[in-house]
Amino acid sequence: METTPEKLEMFYEGKAKKLYSTPDPDLVIAYFKDDATAFNAKKRGTIEDKGVINNRMSELFFTLLERSGVKTHFVRRINDREMLCKRLQIVPVETVVRNLVAGSMAKRLGREEGEQLPRPVVEYYYKNDALDDPLILGEHAIAFGWATAEELKTIDRLALRVNEILGLFLDERGILLVDFKLEFGRYHGEILLGDEICPDTCRFWDKATRKKLDKDRFRRDLGDVEEAYQEMLRRVEK
Repeated sequence: METTPEKLEMFYEGKAKKLYSTPDPDLVIAYFKDDATAFNAKKRGTIEDKGVINNRMSELFFTLLERSGVKTHFVRRINDREMLCKRLQIVPVETVVRNLVAGSMAKRLGREEGEQLPRPVVEYYYKNDALDDPLILGEHAIAFGWATAEELKTIDRLALRVNEILGLFLDERGILLVDFKLEFGRYHGEILLGDEICPDTCRFWDKATRKKLDKDRFRRDLGDVEEAYQEMLRRVEK
């Protein structure tokens, strides 16, 4: 049985996770919280057992992606709320892949939510809370040194591959992968997928009813938030 490295000091606390260093400079322990935020933390709340569900779901998705050749920061799940990960130097560019029009895209472009896109659209956002994570061009990321052109090309390719793998997996379970956010980081010169993949970072809709099974239930005060997270976990663990 593999031993888990000792958890040392917390060096980062985000909206959904705390990160702890370990004696191995290449490994961190991520702790998944129940805190829920929306609109760049302007709305706050708690979703019971969200951390447990997101940890388990992320383990499942990262394992699926690794088996399909997408390298991630995931090492293993330690317990209900903690995951052992490779320590990445995060690229400050969030990557969003959209299959249907929803959320900010619908608002920004005056399109109807739920409209099917003819092909997946990849968007970049500058990871900066003070600026509300603005939409950027890849050229901005290159110009300001947030990522190189080669790194962006890799991120783009990996994001579309993740979309393909997850989309097929979820479709078989009656779920539409509407859109999702990914974060990537550098690990010894290689770009790896980081962060988490869960109802906090993805829009999941029931294929038959289009019922939302993600954080939009919290964002939009739709109710049944915990139930939606639990249902998503049940679906993916089938």
